[in-house]
Amino acid sequence: MSKPIVAVVGRPNVGKSTLVNRIAVSREAIVHESRGVTRDRSYHEADWNGRDFVIIDTGGIESVKSQDVFAPRIREQALLACQEADVIVFVVDGATGITDEDEEVARIVRRVDKPVFLIVNKKDDPANEQDGLWDFYALGVGEPRPLSASHGYGTGDLLDDIVACFPEEEEANEEEDMLSIAIVGRPNVGKSSLANRLANKKRSIVSDVAGTTRDAIDTVIQWKGMPIKLVDTAGMRKKSQVHEDIEYYSLVRGLQAIDRADICLLVVDATVGVTEQDQKVANMAVDRGCGIVLLLNKWDLIDSQQKRDEVMASLSKRMAFAPWIPFINISALTGRATDKVLAAAVKAAEARAQQLKTSELNNLLAEIREGGHTRSEKGRRLKIQYCTQTGSKPPALSFWCNAPDLVDDNFERFMENRIRDRFELTGTPIRMRFRQKNEGGEK
Repeated sequence: MSKPIVAVVGRPNVGKSTLVNRIAVSREAIVHESRGVTRDRSYHEADWNGRDFVIIDTGGIESVKSQDVFAPRIREQALLACQEADVIVFVVDGATGITDEDEEVARIVRRVDKPVFLIVNKKDDPANEQDGLWDFYALGVGEPRPLSASHGYGTGDLLDDIVACFPEEEEANEEEDMLSIAIVGRPNVGKSSLANRLANKKRSIVSDVAGTTRDAIDTVIQWKGMPIKLVDTAGMRKKSQVHEDIEYYSLVRGLQAIDRADICLLVVDATVGVTEQDQKVANMAVDRGCGIVLLLNKWDLIDSQQKRDEVMASLSKRMAFAPWIPFINISALTGRATDKVLAAAVKAAEARAQQLKTSELNNLLAEIREGGHTRSEKGRRLKIQYCTQTGSKPPALSFWCNAPDLVDDNFERFMENRIRDRFELTGTPIRMRFRQKNEGGEK
């Protein structure tokens, strides 16, 4: 059974993300004193009294007269969150009173036939929590409840009542490990468009303004009967270009998404080619043991063979350190080749989880020895006696030898290439460790 969903809605800067972090016992939702920090709806795991649920942090809904280019789409995202939720938490600012924007949110909430809790936030002093409370009855969405998201006053009683509204819990089967795919890349390369295309719904705000997505957003989809979690991350820029605090936090979220992902879909703007920053993002994913599929997005906008050749040249140059990374030319906007993306990701995940037979690894070692390829220095000669897989996701191989210090980058690269030639490891990094073994045993 899917987990119940709680949507937190309200105008900007009333404390929605603070309340979400309080309930989720996390710092996942970006909190900042600026208006409009949260734009997309972001999902967070939470539990109370033994009931697991998902809480959605939505963007601040502004007046229909707002000049913010994102205002209409933020309103759409909040409405979608209300429609998919089991319970709605409507947050207002108790220190400010009712505003036109609060009334706008109330109109949206009243359109949805769901249990609604009207939360009057910033009531930080329990002695004065009733002051001005009754004014909020005018919103027509139920009884106003005083609460302090920053201090936690009133959150326990609120959660008791929220959980009481959930559907009866059914006995659930053990969930299998779900494949987690992070969609990463520089800002404005089409990550949200791709996420929406793969999820077949408007899951993230799509705009030609760089930096639209600021939080990492999870959504679960089904692909050929397999549950897959997609994480659409904020665009990652060079640290020297991260001027705003919000951009910094978004970079952190992107790195966290890579940390908990099995596979990264690295989206590259094909009209620009593979950049140094794309290379660095790929390196971060490799360092963290993620599988990678590179997607050259906006391929439909390249109108000449010369431009295509330039893009492929940039790919060969920037990704020379990891030639095992597969690439697909796609268009998230038109759907070109996007049907191949998940198949490539699943294939990379299978390679990443692969268990290589010790007998086959040592057969390969015997062939390399017979070929005479080794390292020697000052009368010392490298002899590798044995190899076995000692870890997975990604595959980790240990080589027992007489002199690990003789192994240099070139020899390690030679060994990796021979292993990749023998085994299907497309899309996954591998780890290799050379360990000393003397006649008396391992050292």
